[in-house]
Amino acid sequence: MSYFERLGPASFRATRHVSGAWNEAEQHIAPALGLLAHVIESDRDARRDDGLVMARLSYDILGTVPVGPVDTAVEVLRPGRTIELVEAALSHGGRTVVRARAWLMQPRPTAELAGSTLSRIAPPEDTEPWDPTTVWPGGFIESVEVRRTSAGPGRASFWVRTPITLVDDDKVSTLAAAAGLFDIANGMAVRADPQKVAFPNLDLTVHLFAEPRGDWVGFDTSVSFGADGIGLTSTVLHDTSGPIGTMSQVLTVRPGTPEGP
Repeated sequence: MSYFERLGPASFRATRHVSGAWNEAEQHIAPALGLLAHVIESDRDARRDDGLVMARLSYDILGTVPVGPVDTAVEVLRPGRTIELVEAALSHGGRTVVRARAWLMQPRPTAELAGSTLSRIAPPEDTEPWDPTTVWPGGFIESVEVRRTSAGPGRASFWVRTPITLVDDDKVSTLAAAAGLFDIANGMAVRADPQKVAFPNLDLTVHLFAEPRGDWVGFDTSVSFGADGIGLTSTVLHDTSGPIGTMSQVLTVRPGTPEGP
């Protein structure tokens, strides 16, 4: 089972596990974001062997995409010996759907300096299972295991993992697999009923100070709506060792339009 099947060197087909959530005929964009992280890492590994790590992933979501074939492309915008800026695009039928930019940085030993003031959330074993299909339809939401503690509308901490691989027959890093789950944050701490209010995100930006380890991805998430149709989903990301970075998603808030943008 996988979210994408490889069709060629840069082309893939989305499977039924990618469908939803605003429209089940369209892709939930979360796996596509993981796919772009994977193709960036694959391009890096084909060009160099020094293991640059992703410190930032920034995605612009330009539109919806059907559950079907997609193409990818990668370009190095700023080459460097220790730091690179790389851009990747995902398209369908010649139309670009997502653009991603990643800063890749040379790792170096700083264990003696490691630390963070970001608060830890309760580990998955101390967090109650929760069924997200009670709020959202679609194959992607059905494919994930969620454990969640809700503190009210727009506020929750939760853990997510999936038995579904990102790309069939590809070796996928833990980071790319985690990136395929990041976009779920906006739907796990809803501030309003998604059947009555649409609040899809237009972007997603992650800053990481540690690479995720293990299959659980933790989220400490707050959702805010402004008075003029703009919202923000803010998250501290975790693995089971503790916080590893932060994430933000800007929202378009549309009462009465559950079909999304």
